[in-house]
Amino acid sequence: MESFADLFPLVLDHCKGKISDVAFNLWLKDIVPVRLVESTAYLKVNSEFKMNIVKEKYTAILQTAFEEVLGFEVGIDVSCDGPSAGQASSVEPLPADADSSVSGGEYDYTFDTFIVGSSNKFAHAASLAVAANPANAYNPLFIYGGSGLGKTHLLHAICTEIRKNKPDYNIIYVKGDEFANDIITAIRDQNTAAFRERYRKADVLLVDDIQFIGGKESTQEEFFHTFNTLYEAGKQIVLASDRPPKEIKTLEDRLRTRFEWGLLADIQAPDYETRIAIIRRKAQLLDIQIPDDVAEYIANRLKTNIRQLEGAVKKLKAYKLLQGTNPSIVIAQNAIRDILNDNQPVPVTVERIISEVGRTYG
Repeated sequence: MESFADLFPLVLDHCKGKISDVAFNLWLKDIVPVRLVESTAYLKVNSEFKMNIVKEKYTAILQTAFEEVLGFEVGIDVSCDGPSAGQASSVEPLPADADSSVSGGEYDYTFDTFIVGSSNKFAHAASLAVAANPANAYNPLFIYGGSGLGKTHLLHAICTEIRKNKPDYNIIYVKGDEFANDIITAIRDQNTAAFRERYRKADVLLVDDIQFIGGKESTQEEFFHTFNTLYEAGKQIVLASDRPPKEIKTLEDRLRTRFEWGLLADIQAPDYETRIAIIRRKAQLLDIQIPDDVAEYIANRLKTNIRQLEGAVKKLKAYKLLQGTNPSIVIAQNAIRDILNDNQPVPVTVERIISEVGRTYG
């Protein structure tokens, strides 16, 4: 049905943040939504080979995305109408570094869609300066703040702006854990030369969640030399973390001091006015009208995470598409119930302690 087709892009949007760009473009991007019947989503792909991969690797991700958008569990049924596994696949190989590049045109990743408020205007201004004049404004630029406050948005916005103005630049965006995995793979395959060639030829290197290289000796050693090579060559480096360098406990001192060479810019939780603006902007992008009282209700209850605000608007859009219900306080209560439950204090357990130690010390 048409409403399911309109809804499915919201599901894919949730999937994007869970897997690499290569995996998303290769396996999920071209899925065709067929229908939603009795809590089962029927999807179609163009080959049996892709169908088997999606079923084996990505069913759980799709289920989680549907639940985030709809607020209830959805079964996944994937079928195909293309070549069988024994026939040649129409999927062409992607470049080895495709997962580290950022494609343009994503409205979520531009400066125009970044809502500026008192909590983030310094980081936003610094990012604009870097995008306008790479390696000559602030180098490195180190952005830090809690999860869901816009650090990744700013990194992608920098990528998009530089690519627009300097299309010949070699821009690499990578997450800290992906960088660590790349060096592990290179060492295993005895191919560290190719690894160094890839990263040290960048004109702009952006590393998100850089805190995840802490505690990993080989990764920190490689990043130290990569940082030095790029910095000495006058290339731009942008880093993002959930905490300032001095609070990354297992980060080597030589890296910590280098991260502090340039500009440190923090992002705080958005204030009330900024939260309202974010809700309004997301509603505009999703083409849904949200009454003032509903926007205020959401802004007064979701105070610390921009992703949660955007997720609430997406759920309101889903209710509109599937049930034909316009946003109201009651609908908003249902849309944010799960989010509010997630914000409740978590009991201190052995598992939680282990998780926190792992997060802090890599």
